[in-house]
Amino acid sequence: MIEWAAPWWFLALPLALAAPWLSGRPAVAFSALSLLAPRRTFRLMIAWLPALLSSIGLALLVAALARPQLVDRERVIETEGLDIFLVLDTSGSMDIADYTFSGSRVSRLYVAREVIADFVEGRPDDRVGLVVFGEEALAAMPLTLDHSGMSAYVRQIPLGMAGQRATVVGDAIAIASQNLVELEAESRLMILVTDGRSNAGQIDPLEAASAAAALGIRIYTIGIGASGEQGGLFGMFSSRGSDLDEESLSQIASMTGGQYFRAETTRALRQVYETIDDLEKTTAESVVYVHTEERFAPWLVGGLVLLLLSTLLGETWLRRLP
Repeated sequence: MIEWAAPWWFLALPLALAAPWLSGRPAVAFSALSLLAPRRTFRLMIAWLPALLSSIGLALLVAALARPQLVDRERVIETEGLDIFLVLDTSGSMDIADYTFSGSRVSRLYVAREVIADFVEGRPDDRVGLVVFGEEALAAMPLTLDHSGMSAYVRQIPLGMAGQRATVVGDAIAIASQNLVELEAESRLMILVTDGRSNAGQIDPLEAASAAAALGIRIYTIGIGASGEQGGLFGMFSSRGSDLDEESLSQIASMTGGQYFRAETTRALRQVYETIDDLEKTTAESVVYVHTEERFAPWLVGGLVLLLLSTLLGETWLRRLP
């Protein structure tokens, strides 16, 4: 990217453009002007050319003085930040359109995906992974620093990716915990989003939370779904999905040192993630290396060449007598 090291020189640009046209020319008195009537010649028609070349040349010299530079910034993470696993419910009840996004009614899954993707993009120094769950739990993406790839992937997660007709909260916590302990990190946390109750799976959610706590993993739980609406896939689910189990979600968060949040609107869900973002500051340290390459030479050479050409033309072929 081109940047200017001394941009204040551009304040002189108007003067540089105007100066060649403002130079005075001494006057010579004649007793009569009839003998001096000019003829329309090509040289007379382009008599303004030296002044134009001088204006452009001086403008190029001003640009050279402003020191254009090719700047390349390299950001190197010296120490890793937090390890964060996002755990997202993709069961059938997440299809209920009881949220508003940009003025339109959208599903719970749509809002969750958008807010989670924004959260990922706001944690550039942390490794982020993803588990989705429904009838089963799947490690959709391992811990990664590729946040642009992760956010793009999150926005495309389909409903029912892990099955639609059940909710295995305990299995999802266990899989995310297993992935979190595989890599060393200053801090590990999990953010679980669901609109239902654990009603299937091999592991009880509270047992999974107890194991996570023993591993030093904090779990933030978020219950979503607006109140007083009906709908969803084939009309099978109520507004609270499969009977949102707020008591269990609160216990899971409390056991692991996290917090439980209830988010019934898009704004509330965004505020939840902003709160978590504030609570869990990254521990990463990074250094920015700036590589600069001076690029004033072409401007300087171009300006000098035009000024030299203007002088040669003005003193030879296009020379004008007073």
